Amino acid sequence: MNSTAERMLAVLKENGYNHFTGVPCSLLKGIFKLLESKANEVDEGIFYVPAVREDSALGVASGIYLGGKKSVVLMQNSGLGYSLNVLTSFNLIYDIPVLLLISWRGAYGNDAVEHDIIGAKLTNLLDSVEIPYQVFDHNRTEELILESISLMEKTSRPVALLIKDEI
Repeated sequence: MNSTAERMLAVLKENGYNHFTGVPCSLLKGIFKLLESKANEVDEGIFYVPAVREDSALGVASGIYLGGKKSVVLMQNSGLGYSLNVLTSFNLIYDIPVLLLISWRGAYGNDAVEHDIIGAKLTNLLDSVEIPYQVFDHNRTEELILESISLMEKTSRPVALLIKDEI
């Protein structure tokens, strides 16, 4: 395996995270392509449910957790806005952990104008609702995923991994 997306998926799968849902983003296109291709291969054990909105993806992932499985939600940071009500009125209250892989559009300040505000305020927003996060580093893929999983499993709360660059 050589791509970051392949390494991410391998680490997640090795740790029991083989249920995925989310809304595509160009920064996450590598992992979405893998999920779409592997979800059709029975022997891969990857389950991917596309979502039309991020709050719907959180509902699917939370249901998967309540059914006894671990799940991952992929979303763009703008979708976090759609998701705040679900996160604050369900996941955070009832200790429903899901791993959030969030593309950080506007992180470098040179993205499309619609990403300027959320890009500049993403970490403040996560801090305000007490969702811990880490900023993804391609050189620390396995370490950061394992740290995020460990924190999520200790707290039974969502944890976000913020991805600034394409994977």
